[in-house]
Amino acid sequence: MEKEQNQNTENSESEEQNNKETISKSTAQDLKNENEIKDQSIEKKPEEKILELEDKLARAFAEMENQRRRFEKEKEEAYEYGGFTFAKEALNLIDNLERSKQILENDESLKNSNALKKTLEHLNIINKDLISIFSKNNIKPIESLNKKLDPNLHQAMMEIEDDEKEAGTIIQEIQKGFTIKDRLLRPSLVGVSKKTENKDKKHGQNKENLENK
Repeated sequence: MEKEQNQNTENSESEEQNNKETISKSTAQDLKNENEIKDQSIEKKPEEKILELEDKLARAFAEMENQRRRFEKEKEEAYEYGGFTFAKEALNLIDNLERSKQILENDESLKNSNALKKTLEHLNIINKDLISIFSKNNIKPIESLNKKLDPNLHQAMMEIEDDEKEAGTIIQEIQKGFTIKDRLLRPSLVGVSKKTENKDKKHGQNKENLENK
């Protein structure tokens, strides 16, 4: 008898637990349904949706326009400066001509000879033709002599004492520089002037240094 009572008690507790779980699940479902109803009730108005779509469309068009501009710029640069590397290498032709002229001019066995004169004339013609071809393709030499040193166009390789020129004036061109359109192809290698140091002042400084030692 007691055993049956215990079993009935266990069954009642189990049934009560099942009822609680069922109620809990039902409550959760009700809350979910209620949230869905709320979400539907706060759904965006047609005007807001249209504005949102217009904004997204405007952003898409802006991005497309930016990409088009970048493509046009890259295409233009490729057309304008596509031969940059080739042009830079081609400058070696002018350099070699200048070196050849200097070697011939410094050859004692050829000095004041007609052969040297004619050879130099031909080399000068070739050099002018090359410069003309470069100019037609917007490759132009940089004017340097008697100009003020410009770090954007010139590279100073040495300083030369010269009281007749303002300090920083280019008085020697070691290697000619060139530009291609508005870009620097290579800088001019130059020598610039500087004022002659005062020998008496320099001697006095050296004497003072020796006395201090």
